[in-house]
Amino acid sequence: MATFVDRVVLHTQGGDGGNGCVSILREKFKPLGGPDGGNGGRGGDVIAIVDPSVTTLLEFHHGPHRKAGNGKPGQGGHRNGAEAADIVLRVPSGTVISTAGGTVLADLVGAGASFVVARGGRGGLGNAALASQRRKAPGFALLGEPGEFRDVVLELKTVADVALVGYPSAGKSSVVAAMSAARPKIADYPFTTLVPNLGVVTAGEVVFTVADVPGLIPGASQGKGLGLEFLRHVERCSVLVHVLDCATMEPGRDPIDDLDMIENELALYGGLQDRPRVVALNKIDVPDARVLAELVRPLLEERGYPVFEISAATHEGLRPLSFAMAERVLEARAAAVPDEDVRVVITPKAVNDAGFTVTAEEDGYRVRGDRPERWVRQTDFSNDEAVGYLADRLARLGVEEQLIEMGAEPGSTVMIGGDDEAVVFDWYPTLHAGMAPHAGPRGTDVRLDARFDDLPGGES
Repeated sequence: MATFVDRVVLHTQGGDGGNGCVSILREKFKPLGGPDGGNGGRGGDVIAIVDPSVTTLLEFHHGPHRKAGNGKPGQGGHRNGAEAADIVLRVPSGTVISTAGGTVLADLVGAGASFVVARGGRGGLGNAALASQRRKAPGFALLGEPGEFRDVVLELKTVADVALVGYPSAGKSSVVAAMSAARPKIADYPFTTLVPNLGVVTAGEVVFTVADVPGLIPGASQGKGLGLEFLRHVERCSVLVHVLDCATMEPGRDPIDDLDMIENELALYGGLQDRPRVVALNKIDVPDARVLAELVRPLLEERGYPVFEISAATHEGLRPLSFAMAERVLEARAAAVPDEDVRVVITPKAVNDAGFTVTAEEDGYRVRGDRPERWVRQTDFSNDEAVGYLADRLARLGVEEQLIEMGAEPGSTVMIGGDDEAVVFDWYPTLHAGMAPHAGPRGTDVRLDARFDDLPGGES
């Protein structure tokens, strides 16, 4: 049974907003006391938040579907519906949230970092909120918006200062155990380490974390062994330490070849070229291994690597290695400090941005935009008054004028929304859209204001 999971596909859905209420106040001696329908409650959000006590994504592996509650509908007497509670997903620090296509949505590092994965829908307005001087008693209310549905990928990338990389059984877990209070599983067979192990190391006044990455073999960057699954845990580390086995009995292997192989896999994985490297020649407590370490050390130093001869078993050489790690960690932290003079550039919305677009398609005209699409979702199309209210809103926004400019004729097919969720209707412009010579506000006709003797055949 899995105990460590660092990548899951999560299916999330925000809660639906509650519908607004249509209600008219009725009291003794006040049969029509005015509209008093309340607003619907907001649907709950699905929120990911970093919890330092969580170290794996195992919970979401067993339960990949998460849906927030729906908002309650409004009621008469100006009673608004209750808002639904948010669903909180507690994730480890270092969790990357991305779409199925690989677009990164959020990179959560540090306790309390959060991201709204799926937003809940807004509650619909009741008829009390829709009342105005022109609309004394609306006979309709707005529907609650549906919650956002989103499939995301959660990927854990271990947050550590130093990553120990090397072949299986090179002694990485033993080094972590010897330098920190961590107690990873240690055995004399390959791939003993199945999950990254973290240890906290203190060198003088510097405290940093060390990650033991599961062993790499040739082809790890293409999926062989466990490497591809755990190379992502190297990405956040500031320093890479090659732990080379100087006591291996496998034919055809030596520290130089092991180093070249690991570097090749890191290069194929990509993005790690700028990390400082340190080489640790391990297992020098074995006499033959000490001799081999002394032979290869000059060759490695010629390549520019800081080299340390260590023994995880006897702790020999670990203190100088820890101080070398600490020095490079401090350099990385100093380089990561943001510049105090960094300017935040705020780009305002263009003054001519209408908030929607109208495009001509083979089947008609398509309207896209946050507001028109939201208004359509809020409209009860079984209520003629609600449909008229939607038409008024679209006209005030300028949608009808844009349709006219693009050559739309009465009866043209208009689609509001995307292909899968569009509302399709035959468009007939409102009076005040300018299509009729006697145009005026909805519900009025300028001809009614004309003097009778001005009409054809009239008498004064």
